[in-house]
Amino acid sequence: MEKLKLDGFSLGSAFIEHGLVLSPMAGATDHAFREVCRAHGASLVVSEMVSAKALCYEQLCKKKKAAEISRTAPLAAVSAEELPMSVQLFGSEPEFMAEAAALLESGEYFGCKSTAKPTAIDINMGCPVAKVVSNGEGSALMRDPKLAGRIIRAVCDRVKLPVTVKMRAGWDKDSINAPELAKIAEQSGAAMICVHGRTRAQFYEPSADWNVIADVKKAVSVPVVGNGDIYSAEDARRMIDISGCDGIAVGRGALGNPWIFEEIIAAERGEEYKRPNIAERLKTAIAQTERMCEEKGEYIAVREARKHVSWYITGIRGAAEARHRVNSVETIEEIKKIAEEISASAEE
Repeated sequence: MEKLKLDGFSLGSAFIEHGLVLSPMAGATDHAFREVCRAHGASLVVSEMVSAKALCYEQLCKKKKAAEISRTAPLAAVSAEELPMSVQLFGSEPEFMAEAAALLESGEYFGCKSTAKPTAIDINMGCPVAKVVSNGEGSALMRDPKLAGRIIRAVCDRVKLPVTVKMRAGWDKDSINAPELAKIAEQSGAAMICVHGRTRAQFYEPSADWNVIADVKKAVSVPVVGNGDIYSAEDARRMIDISGCDGIAVGRGALGNPWIFEEIIAAERGEEYKRPNIAERLKTAIAQTERMCEEKGEYIAVREARKHVSWYITGIRGAAEARHRVNSVETIEEIKKIAEEISASAEE
């Protein structure tokens, strides 16, 4: 089989080996999951999206207890173990986006829990969620390329860190403008562009159009990362063949399967890839949950871990029943017990 070609690319002073990126996903790409994906081959990880305005407003409340007011800053926390890592900002006002980016670069802001500076600042112009779009943020910015350009320029003017942009193909099928916006982004100072091959109107419906990524690649000279419908090394191979992209961003395909990055790397090297067995999958799920407990406390962590554990057991025998049980657990010990029972059943 022909080797998959992924040479990687530079992002500021960092080199993104293999060009493999863990896409930002609200409620999923927290510190624990980012660490797991880095351990299994992700070259660059991205935070959950952070509200620029909320981060700025938190700075006005320094006299209040951090536990009461610092809810946004922890989402932007960067650790040395995660690097290279980008922090993703969303917003529609250039001044707030620029100020928030400057705060993140400085590492000196109220509520900061970072132990390292981010590799880059990523600007969200792709989120399709209604409550984000209704404020003119996320993918709504694709309907106003001039404003999008002003936001990118404002951020680039305030920070020395590389600035990247995540966008979609367009607002809907009648307004595919990713190549146009990509040109504006590059002219405004963006160092890398990630394109999800769906419109906002599609949300996550099948299927992503990788030809749009090819059009963006032809339109700009900065690295272009493709995103959308990557669930295997073969998917990555086909995206590269169609689009010529410089990197691959994996989102939902990594949920419950952080090994997808190892699978893609193996294909790049022409090596055989061996999928993890059930015991290995569950061991990773438990380790991730334990890390979440360290970060957030057991009460919050276990409730957030339910969906992650459910993703890890997808496709195994008795998954539906096990998922039902997982969705009602209260402690990590309950999760461990279910995992032990699933592993024992798999060995029978």
